Amino acid sequence: MGKYSCEKCAKSFSQKSHYDKHLARKNSCEMQTDKIKILIYKAIEEKLISNNTKNNIIINTSQQMTTIPEETIKIQFNSKPTDTLDYSKKTYNELIAICKEKKIKGYSGKKKSDIILMISPPAKNIIVTENKETNEIILTSHEEIQKNTFYIGDNVELLKKIKSEIIDMIYLDPPYNTGRNFHYFQDKFADFPKFMEERIIECHRILKKNGNIIIHVEPRISHYIRFICDKIFGDSNFQNEIVWHSGGNAKNKYQLGRNHDTIIVYSKSSNSKFFPLYKPYTDEYKKALKMCPHHNKLYSTSAAHNSQPEVSPRLNLRYEWNGNTRQWYCSKEKMTILHDDNRLEYNEKGIPRIKRFLDEMEGIPVRDTWDDISSIQNGEKTKYATQKPIKLIERILALYSAKGDLCLDPFAGSGTLGRACRSMSRDYILFDINPEAKRVFEKEDQEPH
Repeated sequence: MGKYSCEKCAKSFSQKSHYDKHLARKNSCEMQTDKIKILIYKAIEEKLISNNTKNNIIINTSQQMTTIPEETIKIQFNSKPTDTLDYSKKTYNELIAICKEKKIKGYSGKKKSDIILMISPPAKNIIVTENKETNEIILTSHEEIQKNTFYIGDNVELLKKIKSEIIDMIYLDPPYNTGRNFHYFQDKFADFPKFMEERIIECHRILKKNGNIIIHVEPRISHYIRFICDKIFGDSNFQNEIVWHSGGNAKNKYQLGRNHDTIIVYSKSSNSKFFPLYKPYTDEYKKALKMCPHHNKLYSTSAAHNSQPEVSPRLNLRYEWNGNTRQWYCSKEKMTILHDDNRLEYNEKGIPRIKRFLDEMEGIPVRDTWDDISSIQNGEKTKYATQKPIKLIERILALYSAKGDLCLDPFAGSGTLGRACRSMSRDYILFDINPEAKRVFEKEDQEPH
């Protein structure tokens, strides 16, 4: 190797004049660093594959790491580590030049932030455990997946370890591809739909035929999920798009502020589990009820006939009752039974309404807009950036699973699904790439509530 080495591109020179000329050239060699890092990464990847991750390959680090993005890998040579390439410091024209060099198309008309996403390679998650004694990261492989366990690793690889059609319900709150750095992971993907599709395919495989998958996202990316799930699960197995009012009062000068998330539900078949939920009636509603003198019960009334029969004609339900010909909601025989049991209330024209007794009504049905579950309460906050309220997860479990079911969260975060499953007599499996997530879950589990 030559005596003079460039710190940016690692090129060596035997003569100082050649080295000085290299440094003084107009086109900086900084552009070459990305190519060199990619070559380095490929070399490491080939080494990992050849060793099959069984030889405890060690990457020294002074900091705890959970993912190693290929754009930030640093390899220690005799000289300084290779500098990372920060695209945010590039000008718009420089980014366009990089796109042309990398033969990336579709940058025309894009914002600078979008071009950076196009250029940046996706983070490759590596399963890691921490050796606390030496402060090193050791690559390992996982044992067979067991229930009621929190696993750390790349969820797509962990999903492949699960047998087909053994999971009753899957809930996932995946990254939203916001471009933000959440400290534990970089929420940025060069091909987000591909990232999600690879995982949803595995989720479909391990889900039972009567199982459901519930995917919690924001409106900006919900169309990707709908498209992917239509392809994998079939559009006929789409069940609901739930709007959860998550709150938030931040001002926005450029568009309407978002205060809701989207929860998308697909089943694996037409025979999926679903358990309707009902909310109790309010005191105001109960005060407005009447007392039936015949049954001594509080009641409300509902219409007995269709006011727009031309919209949904039912000729078999058209008949005369008490001098009024209408298209009724029940047969004449049923109407007679209700009348004899004093279950009809007539107006001045002799048109009946049906009495509905309070003790026979199940409550107010839970529909697809949820504004009665607030954000995380003080008693359950774990300081984990993407944590969701336990009440929200408990409602999802109640709707789409039964006691004793096995539920999975491949993006477990602080483990809210696990805590909800324990309180509702379900089993669980949790995956996350971040070791801190498991520590938060285990810490919360040990603390008294």
